[in-house]
Amino acid sequence: MMEILELIVPSMAHKDQVMAFRAEMLENASSFDGCAGLNEVETYEQWLDFRGREEAKGWAPSRTWLAVRRSDGRVVGIVNYRPSPLPDFLLQYGGHIGYCIRPSQRRKGYAKEQLRLTLERCREAGEKKVLVTCDPANAASERTILANGGVLASEVEDKPGLGGSGVIRRYWITIQE
Repeated sequence: MMEILELIVPSMAHKDQVMAFRAEMLENASSFDGCAGLNEVETYEQWLDFRGREEAKGWAPSRTWLAVRRSDGRVVGIVNYRPSPLPDFLLQYGGHIGYCIRPSQRRKGYAKEQLRLTLERCREAGEKKVLVTCDPANAASERTILANGGVLASEVEDKPGLGGSGVIRRYWITIQE
């Protein structure tokens, strides 16, 4: 049985865990999709300045949460939510939600639960449906999206080179009727 997760706003209390998460991702050559630019910073303090980095890069505003296992407080994932309306780039390629699970915690159902919890937050924010994208080569992400009600809307050419297959699959998840 999968352990219970909570979505927590990152704080200085999570510094060591998030930087260990970063190191694990780098050691495993994992994609940092949904990690709110964790691969682009050297320090935790830089990473915590989400809004400052978003503004400096011209990115859409977002919210970032840590997926924390309730039983031991371990950070198992990171999720990033970009509220509507999405700018054209995100509407085409990135979607409302990006997420990642640390390599040592994969294949335990955490991604599915992390996305489910994020969809609850999206519903609370007034979203009626959200766009989630993935590279077709990432079968685990695709299963996660489908398990949360994702409906394939289209496949688009990966012009910005975000994935490895040259294609991005775009899924809509209805969260309010």
